[in-house]
Amino acid sequence: MARRRVILLVMDGVGIGELPDAAQYNDEGSHTLGNVARAVGGLKLPTLQRLGLGNIEPLDGVPPVEKPQACYGKMRERSAGKDTTTGHWELAGIIRTNPFPTYPNGFPPDIIEAFERAIGRKVRGNKPASGTAIIEELGEEHLRTGFPIVYTSADSVFQIAAHEDIVPVETLYRWCEVAREILRGEHEVARVIARPFIGTPGNFRRTPRRRDFSVPPPYPTLLDALTGAGLTVVTVGKVDDIFAGRGVSQAIHTTDNRDGMNQVTALTRQGDFDFLWCTLVDFDTLYGHRNDPHGFAQALTEFDSWLEEFLLCLCEGDLLVITADHGNDPTTPSTDHSREYVPLLVWTPALSEGKPLGVRETFADVAASIADWLGIHWSGAGRSFVSESCNP
Repeated sequence: MARRRVILLVMDGVGIGELPDAAQYNDEGSHTLGNVARAVGGLKLPTLQRLGLGNIEPLDGVPPVEKPQACYGKMRERSAGKDTTTGHWELAGIIRTNPFPTYPNGFPPDIIEAFERAIGRKVRGNKPASGTAIIEELGEEHLRTGFPIVYTSADSVFQIAAHEDIVPVETLYRWCEVAREILRGEHEVARVIARPFIGTPGNFRRTPRRRDFSVPPPYPTLLDALTGAGLTVVTVGKVDDIFAGRGVSQAIHTTDNRDGMNQVTALTRQGDFDFLWCTLVDFDTLYGHRNDPHGFAQALTEFDSWLEEFLLCLCEGDLLVITADHGNDPTTPSTDHSREYVPLLVWTPALSEGKPLGVRETFADVAASIADWLGIHWSGAGRSFVSESCNP
């Protein structure tokens, strides 16, 4: 009997239509895939189409196919919120009833003053902003004063930007650890993020040495269950940061989607894992947050092209799950995440024909299904779609 493995690919920010409660998040009309497809005159995604993406919901350029190769459906988020941590945690079996705190007017004075005392210098910013925009706005002053730039977003994040020539990256990481200790209780944000950058005024650019300092999950996740059972869990991208490193056997950080996809191909060919989780962030970071539907569409095309070759690397016993963690519609006025369903495609080489998985009531069905495929007891949230439809 072939060894069983699971590869989970999360397309960060690739939603597929507003959830029923989208109005509570000011996200009426959001439909990341549908609106991107319309904005560019139709998507060309032959591999995803063949798997059944258009069978989940017809998209311009990606109609349904008669016999999709993968099982297909979409998932609603049961947790409160629409941020990265909440989405990833729910995929791993944690459902949050209370959202992480956000700061549309910046952080309160007591938080900022405590942080300034701890690092021995003032900060600038303290408002919601695009990371690239606030660096352009305050970067020159930062070069002159050495004062770090603190900002947030619609996500529950405390972000600290600093030029690598002014603040060594290791110092920036220490400042993030200081902020992580300060942000407790009612102000326990999901992530503190180091945002190093380089360059000169008018030509600043962020470097790949970003690092996330996350709140640890409140109780065991799928990752804990797998490593606790002696299985090997490998993460690619920012996944280990989101789980504060817990339940991860090996973590590989990446610079962009292409790097992440190359890492997944190499690891799959090597075969030394039971569960591989890769989150591809460019859809969200480079295009969703910057309202760039054409860049978003190009990133989808590149993923689709890579996926065609990657499917040939999979063996009997492998299960591939493709989904997302939230939406990030680049065609709406907002530059923030959107409260959306996420697509779900599930494939294994032995599957003769895909079946509909319907609308899953929680992202946690992914956790239950992965545990089911790998033969691990799962007592957390979710219901396995493997036993229902995806066993060959």
